Amino acid sequence: MSRIEIEERGDVRHVIVANDAKLNTLNSPLLEALAEAFAVRPDTRAVVLAGEGPRAFIGGADIREMGAITTPEGGRQFITRVHRVSAAIRACRVPVIARIQGWCLGAGMEIAAACDMRLASTAAKFGMPEVRVGIPSVVEAALLPGLIGWGRTRRLLLLAETIDAATAESWGFCERVVEPDALDGALDEWLHLLREAGPRAIADQKALIRAWEDLPLSQAIAAGIPAFARAFETDEPRRMMGHFLNRRR
Repeated sequence: MSRIEIEERGDVRHVIVANDAKLNTLNSPLLEALAEAFAVRPDTRAVVLAGEGPRAFIGGADIREMGAITTPEGGRQFITRVHRVSAAIRACRVPVIARIQGWCLGAGMEIAAACDMRLASTAAKFGMPEVRVGIPSVVEAALLPGLIGWGRTRRLLLLAETIDAATAESWGFCERVVEPDALDGALDEWLHLLREAGPRAIADQKALIRAWEDLPLSQAIAAGIPAFARAFETDEPRRMMGHFLNRRR
């Protein structure tokens, strides 16, 4: 039975798209459930988004359901559900890490692009095949130029090519690629580094990065001043700087 699984493993929430029989493709019920999965507990430090099994991260949106859409309004409703998932990831106050193995296609690649970081297996494959089934790539596909550049975005979206993990890393889509049996170890390294940082600082940093994406450069720079000032609303800077200074003595 297809479902979204949520596992709280200490201070990390693991969100798993469990539809392995269909390469973890997303239909409307799964999209609606997935969009709700990023409202995290106050003590959560990170979210890991993964697919069930080794064959796919998210193999895209459900083509059978899309093929039954008969009106523009039906299309609008379906793609809005895809967008809500990505918007929830970007609005989540803690970092969201995409743990990618196997196929990462279409809506799956858009959702991965919305995550803060992407860790992939060497067996992962990436693509945006929508034009091959008569629709354009939309919503968070608009994030791709900022990650891989305009020319490579055009290549992916217009030619509907599939690229391997090494190419995705060299293009800048994936921050790290490791062998399949090293995936969880690499994930633990990232989670360890996040835990070493101040939780308030991480949340503020994510929010600031999100703002930088939308602001002109001068405004993005200026936005850092109140963000820095807000850090001193709590004792986190004083406490962590004191620990750092005492450690160096």
